[in-house]
Amino acid sequence: MGMTMTQKILAAHAGLESVTAGQLIEADLDLVLGNDITSPVAIHEMDKMKVNGVFHKDKIALVLDHFVPNKDIKSAQHCKCVREFACKHDITNYFDVGEMGIEHALLPEKGLTVAGDVIIGADSHTCTYGALGAFSTGVGSTDMAAGMATGKAWFKVPSAIKFNLTGKPAKWISGKDIILHIIGMIGVDGALYKSMEFVGDGIQYLSMDDRFTIANMAIEAGGKNGIFPVDEKAEEYMKEHSKRPYTVYEADEDAVYDEEYTIDLSALKPTVAFPHLPENTKTIDEVGEIAVDQVVIGSCTNGRLEDLKIAASVLEGKKVKKGLRVIVIPATQQIYLDAMEAGYLRTFVEAGAIVSTPTCGPCLGGYMGILAENERCVSTTNRNFVGRMGHIDSEIYLASPAVAAASAITGKISSPDEL
Repeated sequence: MGMTMTQKILAAHAGLESVTAGQLIEADLDLVLGNDITSPVAIHEMDKMKVNGVFHKDKIALVLDHFVPNKDIKSAQHCKCVREFACKHDITNYFDVGEMGIEHALLPEKGLTVAGDVIIGADSHTCTYGALGAFSTGVGSTDMAAGMATGKAWFKVPSAIKFNLTGKPAKWISGKDIILHIIGMIGVDGALYKSMEFVGDGIQYLSMDDRFTIANMAIEAGGKNGIFPVDEKAEEYMKEHSKRPYTVYEADEDAVYDEEYTIDLSALKPTVAFPHLPENTKTIDEVGEIAVDQVVIGSCTNGRLEDLKIAASVLEGKKVKKGLRVIVIPATQQIYLDAMEAGYLRTFVEAGAIVSTPTCGPCLGGYMGILAENERCVSTTNRNFVGRMGHIDSEIYLASPAVAAASAITGKISSPDEL
């Protein structure tokens, strides 16, 4: 029986010739990730284990990004805990204020994730790195602790769903529209504990930023991971950003999939997820008149340079609607610099938006954009659960940077084509 891409990576890291769906394995880890919320819990668990040190100081990444710069005493204490741990164990890849960025944009940018890797992170959106052909998945803080101590993790080998992407997307269609379409189609538990494997001739039209976005939101469909084949674009990205060797795995022709879907990218329209689930999707022509109070452009899903470029192209020479708040958050310091040099930040400020230092902030209702009662927000983030960004009676509409920017101008959910 053939294996999927994910199964081949897991078999190699478990030292096995083959694995099958449902099999329990122990696999070697290439990277263990934690942030300022999840790492302190893992660190305290390691203290209970009474282990001496970490398995490899180069294979752990600690990124302070959720409440950084610190918003209150509690977040400052959490960061202090992580800072002291990183110093004690001489962690190579420790990113604090001035160096940090949103973790899932920062790690690929720093070359810490490459094809063929097995990566765990105490954050559900660790599945982002599947865009590079890696197996990456979110775990709990206890698993993170065990990973930091031993360099190993237990997995149940996932079965898979194949998504055949065909055709060329229209102008305003991005990775966000594609993954929202898929989640709307299969539901938030449609890929529960399964590998979402993306194939097809349509992938050639997707930038790496598009792929990062799609893999990032695999968890929003319940997926264990999302993964793309390694093509020339992926190899160019890795060669530009990383000095690490990588391994390309390809699914066998007789690999077994639980389901297969074909999606014609040329037929997709800008897509918006209505409250209060990512599966509650409507195309832009089905939206109707939805006035909004706030727009957020950023996050580990859509805070990359291409996202800011698209938003700036929509906002250039225009003004944010009076009374509307627009918050733009570049995902890393490098993206911030690149956006500044390209003139995007000037465009945002002149349009009436504000630009924040890199942070997860508003996405999880942390800070930098909390919603009040009955307020509505169009956001390029990944979750729109009840109370996710503030008051339980607020509403979040998930959309692409293009739709978010257009909505900032009109004051209601809009497509750039309506401007």
